[in-house]
Amino acid sequence: MKKFYLIFIATLLCSLFTFAQNAERDTAARFAPIFFQALGDNPRSDYITNFDFDGDWRGDNNWENVDNKKFSLRAYVYYSVCETQTHYFIHYAVFHPRDYKGGAKKGVLFSELIKEGVKIASKGNEPTGLMAEAGVAHENDLEGALVVVDKKTSSNNDDVVAYLETLHHNNFSAYLPASAENPAFKTFKTEGQNVLLYIEPKGHGIEAYAEQKNAEFVIYKFGGKAGDPTKANGGRVDYELVPIQTTLWTRAKSAKQNATFGKMIDYGSVSIDVMQNGKSVAKKFTLGSLASAFDGDTGGKNMARPPWAWFDNDRRSEQLGLWFFDPAKTIKRDFKLPDSFSTAYVRLPFWAH
Repeated sequence: MKKFYLIFIATLLCSLFTFAQNAERDTAARFAPIFFQALGDNPRSDYITNFDFDGDWRGDNNWENVDNKKFSLRAYVYYSVCETQTHYFIHYAVFHPRDYKGGAKKGVLFSELIKEGVKIASKGNEPTGLMAEAGVAHENDLEGALVVVDKKTSSNNDDVVAYLETLHHNNFSAYLPASAENPAFKTFKTEGQNVLLYIEPKGHGIEAYAEQKNAEFVIYKFGGKAGDPTKANGGRVDYELVPIQTTLWTRAKSAKQNATFGKMIDYGSVSIDVMQNGKSVAKKFTLGSLASAFDGDTGGKNMARPPWAWFDNDRRSEQLGLWFFDPAKTIKRDFKLPDSFSTAYVRLPFWAH
């Protein structure tokens, strides 16, 4: 009988986990951005894909393998979802096998020169620490966006994207809807409930789409399947969503460095507000040692980071990862929002379970 109950409980927990994942995917799919990916002189390096596009989870062979046409660069976008009483917070992360600013060859050479310069500068106690971030080209590239949805009513059709932040080259940009008419912020456009985002070629920084001219694009829209950009119909490619929780995060929690990641950091603990018995309660969660950079040996070494290691150069003093770990408080601070904007989670971030 005891064995039966254990099996029943395990089955129930598995069902609840699957239900929660399906609900999060539905939310991420409903508000999935439309990405206008600009193409440079090496389009295969600009196509959006998954980290293991080449059939393995090694980070130090992605630069080479992106040129191998036996590997299809099918379109995937990573996501995670959490929720407060008033808003959904959806992180989207876009992967490219290489950042080739400065050119695939010249950019790598320049990066190598910069690395040597960093070594020399470090002997002189270079004070800012920013030279180490200045690699022009590097293996792997992951940048993204945080889409914040106002839960207007119980009807999903009435929910609207209220705030947007994007990452480009270690800086976050904040945007309001075009209808907001607030001169303190830049604005974004939507197609229905889907934000329009621009991804630059070569360096892959993400910004709100603003009808950039004189650019060749591949337009990625969520379609529930991973399309092949080399077979794009009219420049349009469907993409599939992949949960961060069961892919990048699982490997990042490994007790030691692995083939995917090349750098670990002790994140200590994070405190967030959660709803408990109808009240907002501060809870501390221990994170400990986590991978913080993908393994990459071409150009700048280990330069690409997962979402919990993204940061803003203007806020280097704050705890690493808060943009990802506590998006509610981050958005409330960045947009100077009133207390009616809830920061207490009713659907916890996956890492807090």
